[in-house]
Amino acid sequence: MRGGSDDETVVLPAAVEAPGRPVAGPAAGRASDETVALRVTGQASDETVALRIAGKASDETVALRVADQASDETVVLPAGGGTPDRPLSRPGPRHRREPTKQSTADGVRVVLGLTGELLITMGLVVLLFVVYEVFVTDWMSAGKQRDATTTLDQQWSDPVVAPADPGNERTEKFHPGDGEGFAKLYIPAFGSDFVFTVLEGTTERILESGPGHYRGTAFPGEPGNFAVAGHRVGKGAPFNDLDLLQSCDALVVETQQNWAVYRVLPMREEVAGWATGRGTDPRCAGVRPLGGRYTGVVGRKIVLPSQSGVIAPIPDRPDLALDSVPPADRAALITLTTCHPRFSAAKRLVLHGVFVKGYPKDPANPDARPPELTEG
Repeated sequence: MRGGSDDETVVLPAAVEAPGRPVAGPAAGRASDETVALRVTGQASDETVALRIAGKASDETVALRVADQASDETVVLPAGGGTPDRPLSRPGPRHRREPTKQSTADGVRVVLGLTGELLITMGLVVLLFVVYEVFVTDWMSAGKQRDATTTLDQQWSDPVVAPADPGNERTEKFHPGDGEGFAKLYIPAFGSDFVFTVLEGTTERILESGPGHYRGTAFPGEPGNFAVAGHRVGKGAPFNDLDLLQSCDALVVETQQNWAVYRVLPMREEVAGWATGRGTDPRCAGVRPLGGRYTGVVGRKIVLPSQSGVIAPIPDRPDLALDSVPPADRAALITLTTCHPRFSAAKRLVLHGVFVKGYPKDPANPDARPPELTEG
C-alpha cells in the first residue's frame, strides 16, 4: 500500500493472532509456529518489528526487537503479557543457587566414604605384606634350611680321614664356599628342637636360608670371635627371641668332628656383683666378666648398624689384632647379631658368649650328644 508522503510496505505471510484477539481465516488454529514481519521505512527511523507467536495458546511467547541508531534491545514477552503500546521490562539477572546444608552434608559424606575406602585398602595391603613377611617367607626359608641341612648331613656322613684332637677344634679345617653349611647351632633355652644349619656368608640370599657366618671371623672353637647373623622376623627368624637369653645360657655348635659349648657372658648390670650373685649358679662355671683387652665386653648390647666392631676378634676394639693379646689370655668368643627392634632394622641386637667346653665326636658312638643340649 502506497501513499503520497509515506512509503510503507506490509508483508503478511500468515494471519497474526495478537494476544487476546483471535484471527480468522485459514491460518487460525495452526499447530505450527507463525511469523509476521513488518517493515516500516521513514525519514526519521528504520524500525523492524518481529513477532513470533507459538501455536499453542497455553505456551505463547512474543519476541519484540527494535533496532535504531542509538540502541539494540531485545525483550521477551509471555503470551498476553503486553502490547506494542505498553513497553515491557527486561527480566532480571539470574542468581547462582547457593549450596544448602543438605548438599554440603552429602559432599562431606562422599569425602569421608572415599577416605574410609582408601584407608581400608591401605590396611589390607599392609596386612598382606605382614602375612607375606612373617608366614610366607618363613615357609620358603624353612624349605631352604631343610635343603641346606640335608646337604650338610650328607657331607658329614663321609668317612673322616683324621680325627680331631679331643677338645681342640683348631685341628678341624673349614673351607666352606659362599652359602654352604658347615655347622649347626643349638640354643637349648629355646627348646630341644631349636637347631639351625649355619651357612657361610651374610648376604640377603644366604640369610634367607638360615644363620650366616661373617666371613673373616673365627670358626667354632677357635680363639677370636665366631660371629653369626640371623633374621629376627620372617625368613625363618632364627634369632627372633635372642633378647630373651640370660647370662650363662648355653650356645652349642656342632661341626663334623666336634661339639663346642659357649655360654652367654654376664650382663652389664651383673658384672659388679658377679662372684657373689649370678656367678654362683653351677651353669656359670667357666663364665666370668672379661678383663684386659676384653674389658667392657658383656652378654648383651644394642648398637647401630655401623658399629661393626662388635664382630672384631676383640669385640669393640677393631684397632687391635688378636696377636696383640698373649696366647694364654686370648678368648674364644661367639657373637650373634640380629635386627632390633622387631620389624625394624634401625639398630642391632648383639649377644656375646665365651667358649667353655668342647666335646670331640666319637665315631664309635655317633649318637652321643653333649649334656648341655638338655638344659631348658
